[in-house]
Amino acid sequence: MTGFLILALAALIAVGFGLHRRRVDGRFSAHADASPTTWDHVTRAAPSIEAGERATLVQFSSAFCAPCRTTRVVLADVAAQEDGVRHVEIDAEQHLDLVRALDVRRTPTTLVLDAAGHEVLRAAGAPHKDQVLAALASAGKASA
Repeated sequence: MTGFLILALAALIAVGFGLHRRRVDGRFSAHADASPTTWDHVTRAAPSIEAGERATLVQFSSAFCAPCRTTRVVLADVAAQEDGVRHVEIDAEQHLDLVRALDVRRTPTTLVLDAAGHEVLRAAGAPHKDQVLAALASAGKASA
């Protein structure tokens, strides 16, 4: 009987975690940006990249991350479609100091930076195109 209770409890916890993960995966949330700006950290780690005039979508990826490939396509599509928006992909494994400094906990993680380089939104997991477009719209309102 005790084994059955432990099994039922483990199943309940697993289902609860799965439902939570499904609800939050790929959703953008506000994130406070301290000085120096997020863009300052990014350019120190990868000086050759350029920011967008209106916004920059910074994607942290890893080599064996399947959702990272989907995220890359979505963000590149949005950046090509929206004026002044640039997509930058950073290999998390090659930039561990940057990952730690920006508190990136999983891949893919997408940061939405405003024109000044401040992080205004963040999503862990693969966002959908409509979520990215809505994030850019709200980031524009937040920076205005």
